[in-house]
Amino acid sequence: METSSTHLIVTSLTKAIVEHRLHPGTKLAEQKLADHFGVSRTLVRQALFQLSQNRLIRLEPARGAFVATPSVEEAKQVFAVRRMLETEMTRAFVAAVTPAKIKALREHVVQEKLALQNQDVPGRTELLGDFHVRMAELMGNQVLAELLRELISRCALITLMYQSSSAAEHSSEEHADIVKALAARDEALAVRLMNEHLQHVEENLTFDRKLPTNDISMALS
Repeated sequence: METSSTHLIVTSLTKAIVEHRLHPGTKLAEQKLADHFGVSRTLVRQALFQLSQNRLIRLEPARGAFVATPSVEEAKQVFAVRRMLETEMTRAFVAAVTPAKIKALREHVVQEKLALQNQDVPGRTELLGDFHVRMAELMGNQVLAELLRELISRCALITLMYQSSSAAEHSSEEHADIVKALAARDEALAVRLMNEHLQHVEENLTFDRKLPTNDISMALS
């Protein structure tokens, strides 16, 4: 019961943030959430902690929980670091490519397509980011995988809030093209496609969207 209630709160809040019903900087009052979901504040606290792990919200000592407010500047810096890391990762992947690694990446792209078809926005965002982490894992480089996971989670709210579904679809197609180039061991093409892909993801974030309400009950209803 506890885990399903926590899961429900996490899902509902994620959805409200993703669908722009709760905007950055909104205070998430524990008691209001507890009343809304009919659960204890302890369960609300667990859910808020999980969301803070994904950087969707920030917890401030003595002040409470707030929807995270990632800056455009932070997003740009994260993408700059990702380009540096992932260019080299792509080169290294081509050098050590195997049919099993390509099969694993192809399976991942299939999962992305399913999430897109099902209009599963949080799932799609997670899978699109995880493609990059998956490459590092398949190379057996846990340090790189952890670094990328951290960088991508810093981008998660930005991507969730500002990426349109057509841009997400385009992203998945680009992943499929990168896998083709990797399978062909075409290092120059794979590196170029990866760079272009990261550039497109960044360019497709629309930072001037109007974000509506900060009323929790209205946002969750």
